[in-house]
Amino acid sequence: MLSKSMRVTTVTAIGWLLAGAAFAANEVELPKTVSWTAYNVGSTGYSHSVAIGKALQDAYGVTLRVVPAKNDVSRVLPVMKGQIDFSAAGSGVFYAAEGVLGWAKPELGPQQLQMVMSASGKNCLALGTATDADIKTAADLKGKRLPWVIGSPALQTNVTAFLAFGGLTWDDVERVDVSGFDAAWKAVLNNQADAMTSFTTSSGSIAELGASPRGLSWLSTPHNETENWARMQAVAPHMAKRVATIGLDLSADNPLECGGFPYPILVTAPDRDATVVQNMAMGVSDQVANFAAAEPSASGWADGRQNFQWVLPYHEGAVAFWKSKGLWTDEAEAHNQELLKRQDIIAAAWSGMADKGGDDFKDRWMAIRGKALTDAGLAPVWTK
Repeated sequence: MLSKSMRVTTVTAIGWLLAGAAFAANEVELPKTVSWTAYNVGSTGYSHSVAIGKALQDAYGVTLRVVPAKNDVSRVLPVMKGQIDFSAAGSGVFYAAEGVLGWAKPELGPQQLQMVMSASGKNCLALGTATDADIKTAADLKGKRLPWVIGSPALQTNVTAFLAFGGLTWDDVERVDVSGFDAAWKAVLNNQADAMTSFTTSSGSIAELGASPRGLSWLSTPHNETENWARMQAVAPHMAKRVATIGLDLSADNPLECGGFPYPILVTAPDRDATVVQNMAMGVSDQVANFAAAEPSASGWADGRQNFQWVLPYHEGAVAFWKSKGLWTDEAEAHNQELLKRQDIIAAAWSGMADKGGDDFKDRWMAIRGKALTDAGLAPVWTK
């Protein structure tokens, strides 16, 4: 249950370093306490959330309660059940909305998650490798030890995508089961695994490995390797080519050809109050300069870094905010309506599936889901 809202008016100085100060008043109306789930302590998502919380507290007196969670289910379900307001999530929200991979279970199923905003920094989702493992290309992953994060299909798929880039599968490597993202990086640090995806090249979790005797090296996914990219995107359709200039040992003079998607991705349930969602977007947008000063990689939350045509629809409250900023285009609206339609089709297919039991449940669900999307002229993306 949300706390009673309070109205806080702040006056922000604009251009105070210039001759003559100009001022603009922004009204942000939020509950006194707002809750987010995020990835574990040490992750980029958690660090961003804490920095954003400090900025919201300083500017508006709003307390942001950040709840670290080990896997996609524990980040998403509390939001969908109304126990938590928002989630600063990763690519797992894509799979949750599609009802695939780890979400293709009778007790879970598709989740109609909606976006508020996201961060797209000058970094990427890269595979960090222990330097002493001598992994130069994705094909060199053969025979290496790779973490499998239990209960996190997003993390599992991220690693699978890098294997696919090298023409490999999990049958070609040694699988190391771990409990969460941080545990995966600890496994590499402790010489129990050899590589792990980073979410972003600027993730706080990589620093310890970089400073250790094992060392850290980034695995490039060269953009001109068309066939390798086709295999990667067949596993992870939300991955796109990107060049990272921010991260450990990375710069404009030493960039990394890689791929990625927005992260963190601030999502909520479709029935979350539109005014709260709109004001949350406003508060984060207005405070980017402040929290990015404390957490530089968080500059990706800026208005100009938003992706309005990604794979999740935006919440009506978020749409209202981005319209007020003049950033919501007709193309964004058309794309959003298509994504909302897609979610409705998947949800209807799930509701219409009478028998959600049996050992063949997943196969039957994927067939029902695939047929519903295909009949509507939409690509199923996943078929098994």
